[in-house]
Amino acid sequence: MGTMHSEGKGGPMAAADLAALAQAKQLLEHPSYMARVTDAIGMPIENAVKALPASWSKGISTVTTASLNKCFKVANATLLPTGNTSHPKMHSVAVAVTGALGGAFGIAGLAVELPVSTTVMLRSIADIGRANGEMLGTPEAQLACLMVFSLGGKSGDDDASESGYFAARVALARAMSEATAYLSKHAVAQESAPALVRLIAQIAAKFNVQVSQKAAAMMVPVLGAAGGALVNTLFINHFQDMARGHFTVRRLERLYGPEVVSAAYRALPK
Repeated sequence: MGTMHSEGKGGPMAAADLAALAQAKQLLEHPSYMARVTDAIGMPIENAVKALPASWSKGISTVTTASLNKCFKVANATLLPTGNTSHPKMHSVAVAVTGALGGAFGIAGLAVELPVSTTVMLRSIADIGRANGEMLGTPEAQLACLMVFSLGGKSGDDDASESGYFAARVALARAMSEATAYLSKHAVAQESAPALVRLIAQIAAKFNVQVSQKAAAMMVPVLGAAGGALVNTLFINHFQDMARGHFTVRRLERLYGPEVVSAAYRALPK
């Protein structure tokens, strides 16, 4: 594969970078989470979601939003601002343990388990971001980590033209900009700040799709504690994949400029 000649700030896109972009697109546009969970529980995940008690829909949404709020400051505070390695297996093991506990108590354990596993997942996402050159001390990088929870949450009813990676970024652009401006001016972030409330609400709406799928899978009677660990491992592996794709794109944008990377991404095979 040769170079891609575009007028980016980093010059023509090198073959290795174009290959990295192609791999990122594969991860971002073709998430395998639903297929893996379907294999694990032995039934289509859509059927499991439909079997969730109606009363749980609102409850899961509340737990999802609370989990994102609670984990935001905690996870990034435990990582150094720079570095070039990540430790996905360590975080996967931690999330598997919380999943085993949640699975042992069924759906009622979700409110206890999800905030913990979400915090561990955000730490893993930030770890991957740091390895790709993100400066975690900056509001932009911190919010880019949080945004990963909105990626790859396609349901069977989604319009593919409206659910792609760059479409997701456009949908969040204004809320991300407002939240970045807020965090740049305030040393201590308040969860009730309107800019953060709006952003987290938008991300939670997407994250909720995957949390509902996870909760439904953990309700399948044959799973139990071991199944909870497996589902949570698949859950974090999904977001690690989304993080790898997302931060690869952002790294290349810093090299070549957003316009060049966006054009190259769209030109790659679907």
